[in-house]
Amino acid sequence: MWAMSESVPVRCPACRREHLYAAPSYPCACGAPVSPHLDRRGSATAVTRRAWEEEWITVRCESCGHDGQWPRPELGCPCGTVLRVTVAEAGAVAEAPPGPASAPEARPAPRRPFQTVAIRTARDAVTATALYLRWLGYRDIRRADQRPPSGIGIAARGLLAQVDPSVRPASVRDVECLWLTAMTESSRCVYFSLAGYADDAHGRADRLGVPLFVLDLTGTPRAVNDMADTLHTTGA
Repeated sequence: MWAMSESVPVRCPACRREHLYAAPSYPCACGAPVSPHLDRRGSATAVTRRAWEEEWITVRCESCGHDGQWPRPELGCPCGTVLRVTVAEAGAVAEAPPGPASAPEARPAPRRPFQTVAIRTARDAVTATALYLRWLGYRDIRRADQRPPSGIGIAARGLLAQVDPSVRPASVRDVECLWLTAMTESSRCVYFSLAGYADDAHGRADRLGVPLFVLDLTGTPRAVNDMADTLHTTGA
């Protein structure tokens, strides 16, 4: 589970019920937990529509200075309203990770175990994928410029990823479209699916060199072909 930052009061504008909320912390690439500063004087707003640009915020790690993109803090009220919590303008909260201050010289520090986020919605699937890609070492994660025929496209520096939160296995056409789009952008590509892959899609991905992952409901990506195993082991 994520470490939690300082709690702030949040009032629901629909039912006026007050909650105590603490933003979750996420692991920076340097290993330090990072969480956004919450604005104690701000008012929570009800989420009535979803737009990709509004789902993410930039948070700076105070340990290493890296600016990362993380999910915007939200809270579900028992009345059914989803509340968007106000974030302060200034940086982030980051605590130095336990253990040695640095790895031995000329030897990269091992990656920490991947911290999962439970998947209940399509947005959770995208969040879990973005966190996993960042854990692998990819940077500048954002919405893909081209919308895929199915699922949700996200991009990182040198990588195009497709997240398929549907209940049907990904088809051979889905895999081919991702590969072709990545080829036009001179990027690597990787596919994440909740429902797995059709047999012919799996075979075509192997021939095209497309890593395939299955996301379980805990948010854990599971490699289902050799390319995905290699990506999980070596990272970006």
